[in-house]
Amino acid sequence: MENPRNLFSYRRHWAHKFGPAPFLPMSREEMDALGWDACDIILVTGDAYVDHPSFGMAVIGRVLEAQGFRVGIIAQPDWRSSEDFTRLGRPNLYFGVTAGNMDSMVNRYTADRKIRSDDAYTPGNVGGKRPDRAVIVYSQRCREAFKDVPIVIGGIEASLRRIAHFDYWQEKVRRSILFDSRADILLYGNAERAIVALSHRLAAGEPIHRIRDLRGTAFVRKRVPEGWTVLDSSSIDEPGTVEPHPDPYAGSPPQPSPQVGREQTPGSVSNGPPQPSPQAVRGQGSPSPACGGGREGEVRVVSLTRRPRDLNQTRTVVRLPAYEQVRDDPVLYAHASRILHLESNPGNARALVQRHGDRELWVNPPPQPLTTPELDRIFELPYQRVPHPAYGNARIPAYEMIRFSVNIMRGCFGGCSFCSITEHEGRIIQDRSEESILREIEQIRDRTPGFTGVVSDLGGPTANMWRLHCKDPQIEARCRRLSCVYPGICKNLDTNQMPLVRLYRKARALPGVKKVLIASGLRYDIAVETPEYVRELVTHHVGGYLKIAPEHTEPGPLSKMMKPGIGTYDRFKTLFDKYSKQAGKEQYLIPYFIAAHPGTSDEDMLRLALWLKRHGFRADQVQAFLPSPMSLATAMWHSGRNPLRRVRRDSEQVVSPRGHRQRRLHKAFLRYHDPENWPLLREALKRMGRADLIGNGKRHLVPRWQPAGSSGRREGKTGRPFRTQHSRAESARPRRGRRTDGGRRR
Repeated sequence: MENPRNLFSYRRHWAHKFGPAPFLPMSREEMDALGWDACDIILVTGDAYVDHPSFGMAVIGRVLEAQGFRVGIIAQPDWRSSEDFTRLGRPNLYFGVTAGNMDSMVNRYTADRKIRSDDAYTPGNVGGKRPDRAVIVYSQRCREAFKDVPIVIGGIEASLRRIAHFDYWQEKVRRSILFDSRADILLYGNAERAIVALSHRLAAGEPIHRIRDLRGTAFVRKRVPEGWTVLDSSSIDEPGTVEPHPDPYAGSPPQPSPQVGREQTPGSVSNGPPQPSPQAVRGQGSPSPACGGGREGEVRVVSLTRRPRDLNQTRTVVRLPAYEQVRDDPVLYAHASRILHLESNPGNARALVQRHGDRELWVNPPPQPLTTPELDRIFELPYQRVPHPAYGNARIPAYEMIRFSVNIMRGCFGGCSFCSITEHEGRIIQDRSEESILREIEQIRDRTPGFTGVVSDLGGPTANMWRLHCKDPQIEARCRRLSCVYPGICKNLDTNQMPLVRLYRKARALPGVKKVLIASGLRYDIAVETPEYVRELVTHHVGGYLKIAPEHTEPGPLSKMMKPGIGTYDRFKTLFDKYSKQAGKEQYLIPYFIAAHPGTSDEDMLRLALWLKRHGFRADQVQAFLPSPMSLATAMWHSGRNPLRRVRRDSEQVVSPRGHRQRRLHKAFLRYHDPENWPLLREALKRMGRADLIGNGKRHLVPRWQPAGSSGRREGKTGRPFRTQHSRAESARPRRGRRTDGGRRR
């Protein structure tokens, strides 16, 4: 892996003489008070401006300020006209646009596409303060306000839409967000490296349309430039039988025996050995029709089934199937999704190209992870750690949740198929130093209003991946596994959590700190590898309840989620109960589960409900699967194929609970104890041949009687039968009704 330039080694822009601003200005009056005649960069965000390192725009703004640029913020502008986008004047360099810390569609709608009434990132928790698809709308308004100012988009909403993607809310495949927003460049992932380099190059006078070599960026160009080798990834294996695939995450797929009497399609992606092809290596000319057509210039086009030894990885680009192809062919969509995820390791990823009409979407390899000194310095920039004074005493729930917490790392190597953390932040863990973390705790103690001595969290995307890395950097740079912990923990992963134990001990020993809680999601499959960590956690850092997420109990759904089996949960619970008893504490595990995930049958949910009843769990909140853009689980949802292994026309089919009524049934199984769900469950149990579970005994799931005042209406009395996974699912468009997802967000 190449050594990137240190983030803070650039010569600072001349405007550094103004010094850091108390708050990045949100009005012309604040700019005047700072002595600024203009902003160099204006950041537009869908969140309220909280000057805290847990808020993306504050981090990007302070990082750019440390480079010497004058940075202003337009937070939650009125998008109905361009007027609000002119409040800080014309930026000298560019507009930076993001939807905020959350995807605007996930923020606005539940998993059943019902509108939420709240928004934790808005003063007063008021919903509706940002538009749907905020990055697109904000970019259009910026262009209307100042037509010739470059537009740079980023954040999780843009990051997860960098290629053609399935949109759950419209039930269709949309183009890359670059085309709809008409932005000049997209920065994906944690974008500090790219945005610092981009800003300095723009400040030096380089036109934005010539900046094409930054990692972690995507942009639109007319054609593949000369001197590049194109690897064709769009060929799908010829339909046939499905070969056994015991480990879909191994580095090399199993080699099946040749099938007699069948010829291989030239240039196809195959589970078998490479086959010679007349189109394997070509010079000047057009790509195959499967690549989307059009001239390439002076390029080499190479099939993925052949890997010439003379390939230069830095001058090699992988061609994904064109937008029009993935739009019309779900199998090609699943294939493209798999290739995107396999090309996600900064150590070996190649650039990607995807044709959209007569233009090419180009995605450079992911950014190199930040070093510990760089991450320390980012978190120690002069944040005020409170919301901007313009909000007065208004309550911002997202800030209240994190104001006494400390982010100790970035990234996640879990690779859960439904989660966007790995897709956005990467699999390589980026750590802060112990000293920097302890200094931030002291800052919270000394500067944050309302601190009572309780640190609410030391964590990040996960609670216990701090300082966990691959044992060999060379192996890490070559790895293409989708997860370091599934189907089992990689033998090359260092799982020693004793450094984290020592950090916990030092944190709670600080003067003025009474207690340190751990609230981030815990990877219990890793935790059990260091029993002393579990002892430390249970004895000192659990406030009575510990939330963990086994997500399901059945192997079918778990294999599609890339989550460990329920036996690992049992191992963790044994340690949890043992150490709680030793500490003399009455503490409980609160498990979370997902309903209606791809690959989940009605029978799977019934078995999960019986497990919950047997263990005495009664879920207060229910999370239904939400197909977020670009995730592997969403590819399953849309295509009906499993992209966790090589995608073929005849490969494993994945059935998803798509109809609103079936999704409601799956959520009802998780809340089997709610009388409102009993009529629905009774009818489903009868249909499934499990009427023996209806009764008033302990072995029964639901009673025969219905309490007064609860819903007694029968499901399915609409003149047509209730449809299950044994029949074709009805339209996924929900009917209007009561919100049933409990409001839980991931």
